Amino acid sequence: MSEYTPPKVWTYDAENGGRFANINRPTAGAREDKVLPAGKHPFQLHSLATPNGVKATIMLEELLEAGHPAEYDAYTINIGEGEQFGSGFVAINPNSKIPALVDRTGEAPVRVFESGAILLHLAEKFDAFQLTGPKRAEMLSWLFWQIGSAPFIGGGFGHFYAYAPEKFEYPINRYAMETKRLFSVADQRLGEARFLAGDDYTIADIAAFPWLAPFVEGNIYEDAKTFLSIDEYENVARWVEEIGKRPAVKRGRIVNKVWGDEESQLRERHSAADFEGKVLEPSKPA
Repeated sequence: MSEYTPPKVWTYDAENGGRFANINRPTAGAREDKVLPAGKHPFQLHSLATPNGVKATIMLEELLEAGHPAEYDAYTINIGEGEQFGSGFVAINPNSKIPALVDRTGEAPVRVFESGAILLHLAEKFDAFQLTGPKRAEMLSWLFWQIGSAPFIGGGFGHFYAYAPEKFEYPINRYAMETKRLFSVADQRLGEARFLAGDDYTIADIAAFPWLAPFVEGNIYEDAKTFLSIDEYENVARWVEEIGKRPAVKRGRIVNKVWGDEESQLRERHSAADFEGKVLEPSKPA
């Protein structure tokens, strides 16, 4: 492998390869005029069933399961086709990343973007799946641990191991090490507590589960489970098994899912009836 010498000034190269090279650009903003669809429910979610998107749908399904008035319409944003750069989506998320939520429960619609912000917004709105008092700091710490960790797992390990046009030893080793370190952090914590923040299931678990579970289940990033020896993390596996059995989690994992068996996909969600006849199985990577 020849050594790369960075130029004095970086310039955009649209031909640099990789799975998402056709949509990645160094600029923000809308690329086409496109109005977002809107349903009748108080919450409008525009997303895709990637790990970050699944955080939002699990949270909404958990709220409904617990009896909260959190009915929502979910519409798919196909990031592989660049739909996140439509003007309607950019208006609710200037960062052009899924998920994005519109909360229409007040006098004026409120946009909420970034998965962690959505979880915290909904937890505070319904006073659900969160902790108060001294325990709140522990919950927030684990929530933001996950938010800060996801880029190392997805954009780091996932990109260089599965999506980059060529495989290079240094970046794969660098991010494999970091991914295993993060699993070790979670495993040690879950060896001393039932859930990440302690005895209670919270938004910290809802945030981390969609990222850690696919590795345990072996259905993300081309045999990454074997490559990273994920079976070593027995406490994480115990936690994944428990959370994965929750009815709301099973439903949330297939909302906005557009790959795998047709019976396990739910491209749009408008009511509980949409799940009838669906196979609620672990998500597979996009």
